[in-house]
Amino acid sequence: MLSVLVCHSYFLRLDQKQIARAKPYPPLATLQVVARLRQAGHEVSFFDSMLAEGIEEYDRILKEKQPQLVLFYEDNFNFLSKMCLAAMRQAACDMIGSARRVGARIIAAGPDVSDAPAPYLKAGADLTLAGEGVATLMRLLPRLDRKPDVPNEEWMQALPGVSTLYEGKPHSAPGNHAPALMPDSGAAAWDLVDMERYRAVWMKAHGYFSLNLAASRGCPFRCTWCAKPIWGNQYLQRSAREVADEMAYMKRNFSPDHIWFADDIFGFRVDWVREFAAAIKAQSALIPFTIQTRADLVSERMAKALSEAGCQEAWLGAESGSQRVLDAMNKGTSVEEILLARERLKAAGIRVGFFIQLGYMGEEWEDIEATRQLLLAAKPDEIGVSVSYPLPGTKFYELVKAQLNGKTHWRESNDLDMMFRGTYTSDFYRTIRNFLHQQVDQQSNLGSEKSLEGRWRELLADETQFRSSHAALPGG
Repeated sequence: MLSVLVCHSYFLRLDQKQIARAKPYPPLATLQVVARLRQAGHEVSFFDSMLAEGIEEYDRILKEKQPQLVLFYEDNFNFLSKMCLAAMRQAACDMIGSARRVGARIIAAGPDVSDAPAPYLKAGADLTLAGEGVATLMRLLPRLDRKPDVPNEEWMQALPGVSTLYEGKPHSAPGNHAPALMPDSGAAAWDLVDMERYRAVWMKAHGYFSLNLAASRGCPFRCTWCAKPIWGNQYLQRSAREVADEMAYMKRNFSPDHIWFADDIFGFRVDWVREFAAAIKAQSALIPFTIQTRADLVSERMAKALSEAGCQEAWLGAESGSQRVLDAMNKGTSVEEILLARERLKAAGIRVGFFIQLGYMGEEWEDIEATRQLLLAAKPDEIGVSVSYPLPGTKFYELVKAQLNGKTHWRESNDLDMMFRGTYTSDFYRTIRNFLHQQVDQQSNLGSEKSLEGRWRELLADETQFRSSHAALPGG
């Protein structure tokens, strides 16, 4: 069997916003692949870049392990990996170069690899995988095991979703479509994580320790801006008992104070959540947790079931308080549903966060005002604000790609830089973001209302000065 070093390239130190946020999580999807390779009998080692000081730590492991294969498998559950940040692409390419210098064969997989295999192949990767890539990976490994010096074209022959470099350009097998998703392989390889390193960061910054889990993969909804290079529109849910078993294992072995469920949509069905709650209670494995979900999935029964399972906080993809903008996004939810979901979750004792997106095509001042009014009416406990971010493979990207002028990714997650011609400038959206955060932070302070109203009127008076010329419109 093969000796394999599995790694990823998200270095927290390269993202100043996330350093300040100080909420690092182990690379869940990467650890799931490690577990699967172990089950197949391979000798697997692991490098976790999240809290590493630099590439030197990785180089030391390369020298020590001398692996036959280095597998770069990004954490597909981490929204920061989905953003395909330029700093992390450069880190991956530098790491690929190191692996090439020690003579290892190299496979790379992840959201950015799926969208843009060329930089990784030119850096020295033998093969890149599109989509989740696990099914294809499990067919590639026996070929390499039988013939360690197999040429790339022979290695990838007749396998969908694989690319290699040919005459300086990515070359794929005919009919290059990513295969269907593999069934789940059970718990991740948590024993390889330096838990105390993570615990120290969390305790110092927040006074508690959080770990991450996933109960499902994918999302069946079709929002225009949502990138789905890994799972497409598929949605695969693990059994409630299996998730509860993994949660119980984590509680016994690592004692986290909190769990972040990294699913795009947690639970989905009330009966699944109820079964999960029962399984957790049967194992005395209750840990407070946070989820992401959609407003239209939060019935009164769902809110109650989530509360009984231990849900402490739920984040809703509210996006906008303007129904016109929600419809343009193909979000499939209404402003009324957002308000109702907030009310139901609050009644069940669950904190609520809203994800807000500014700058979508055709958004005008009245739409931004509608978002502000949504926040005033709903009073979420917390918000996260970004600007519309066109990623390759999305309908949104196709609509604005002619305007990107060569910039297709943020370097770090705090860029908040408009990459297409929105209605307003990036600086204006940053000002709106800061205002909305302040409004939510001060919503229980009655004395701040007059000051905030005054500032909002000032923004309204000046907004024409910050308009972009030739802003993008929905549909073109």
